[in-house]
Amino acid sequence: MKELEGKVKLVVKFFPYRYRDHARIAAEAAVEAWRQGKFAEMHELLIKKSPKLDRESLIAYAKELNLNVEKFIKAIDNMEGADIIERDLKLAKELDLYVTPAFFINGIKVLGVRDADYFKNIIFRELENAKQR
Repeated sequence: MKELEGKVKLVVKFFPYRYRDHARIAAEAAVEAWRQGKFAEMHELLIKKSPKLDRESLIAYAKELNLNVEKFIKAIDNMEGADIIERDLKLAKELDLYVTPAFFINGIKVLGVRDADYFKNIIFRELENAKQR
């Protein structure tokens, strides 16, 4: 992203896997962290600390990130991010997604974990194709 700043855009969508313990509440935690300006930091913690994604752990992560913990607890307990999460789940279904991580690069679907060079090859090819249009 840094190397291609201004040329590419990263958009993150929520796709809590329904068979994964605590996936939904972790998504709620990420939405609230986003609302408090700390999405990237929370996302990194959720990946690093997985599978410890139970309510108490999420609250500890919110404290670690200096979020407004009272607001955070209220948000995850009341599922205040449900509208965003449901919208993204609907989109995932429309796109026939069934696994995370999933990426789209100019409409090219990339499923699963890939190294940086894999993404770079696709992105550079797409940027070159855009120049030729």
